[in-house]
Amino acid sequence: MLETKKLALGKTILALALGLSAAGVNASSPTTIVVAFPAGGPADSLARVVAKEMEVTLKTSVIVENKPGGNGAIAASYVGRAAPDGNTLFLSSAGAIAINPPLYPKLVYNPDKDLAPISMLVSTPEVLVVPAKGKVRNIRDFLNEANNASGTTLSSSGIGSMPHMAISLLKAQTRANILHIPYKGAAPAIQDTIGGQVGGFFGDISGLVSFIKDDRVLPIAIAAPQRSRVLPEVPTFDELGIKNVYANNWYGIFAPKGTSSDRIATINAAVHAALKSESVLKYVGTSGVDVTPTTPAEFADIISADTKKWGDLIKAEGITVNE
Repeated sequence: MLETKKLALGKTILALALGLSAAGVNASSPTTIVVAFPAGGPADSLARVVAKEMEVTLKTSVIVENKPGGNGAIAASYVGRAAPDGNTLFLSSAGAIAINPPLYPKLVYNPDKDLAPISMLVSTPEVLVVPAKGKVRNIRDFLNEANNASGTTLSSSGIGSMPHMAISLLKAQTRANILHIPYKGAAPAIQDTIGGQVGGFFGDISGLVSFIKDDRVLPIAIAAPQRSRVLPEVPTFDELGIKNVYANNWYGIFAPKGTSSDRIATINAAVHAALKSESVLKYVGTSGVDVTPTTPAEFADIISADTKKWGDLIKAEGITVNE
C-alpha cells in the first residue's frame, strides 16, 4: 500500500513538473506578428518598429512574418486557425476586418468568430494624388477631366482596400465619370500614377509622404474632417465643397479568438508601451500617421461602426468584387 501511495505521489509530482515546464516554454516562446502586406511597405515598417518595442515588455522575441494576398484574407485565416495562446498575432488594416465581410459573398475567415481585437495602433486618412507632371493641378481640374466624355481613372491598392472605398465615396458625392483601376498593392499603383498611366491614386498619407516630398505626385485633397499635420497645405474635400468624403484607414493588432482575457490584456499593455516609445514616435513623426491606442472593447466598437459604414456604402453603390 505504501509503495502504491509513493508511486501515485511520484506521478503527481512529475505531472506538475511537466506542467510547469510547459508553462515556462509557452511563456518564453517567441511571439509572431503576421502582417497582411508585403515586406517594405508602410504596414510592414510599422509592424517592425512596434515589434521591437513590444519585446521589452513581453520579455521575449517578437517576429514579423509577411503573408500578403487576398486583401488580408490569407493572413487573417492563418491567424484565425492558430492556437489561441497569444503567440500568433495579426496586424491588419481596416480592409480585411471591416470591408471584406460586407464586400465578399464568401470569405475563408470570419473576423467576428476567428479574431479577437487587442488594440488599434495608428490611423491615417486617405489623400488623393495626381501625377506631378500632369495637367491636373487641383480638384477642379480633376473633376473637369472626369466629366469629359472619356472620363478619368483612379487607381487603388486593390479591391476592398480603403483607397477603393475612398474612390467610391468620391464617386458617390460627385457622380463624376471615374473608372476604378485596382492594383495588387500600393507600389504599382503609385508608379503608374507617377508615370501618368492613370489619372490619380487614393492612398494612405503614410505611404505617399515620400513621393509627395520628392515632387513625384501632387496631393490635391484629403479625405478627412481636418487637414493633415504633415501636409498642412492640402485642403480637405469639405473645404473644396465636396462633403462627407471621409476615409480613414487604421492598423490594429488581433489574436485568435479564444485567447484568454489575461493574455490579451498583457499584449494590449505591451502595445500601449510600444506606442509611447521614442522609436515609434519618431516613425509617427515622419510617416504622417496618428497614434491611436485603444482598449479591446473600444477597438471592437470602432470595427463595428466601420463595418456598418462601409457595408452601407457597398450596398448603396452596388460595389462588387468585379468592379
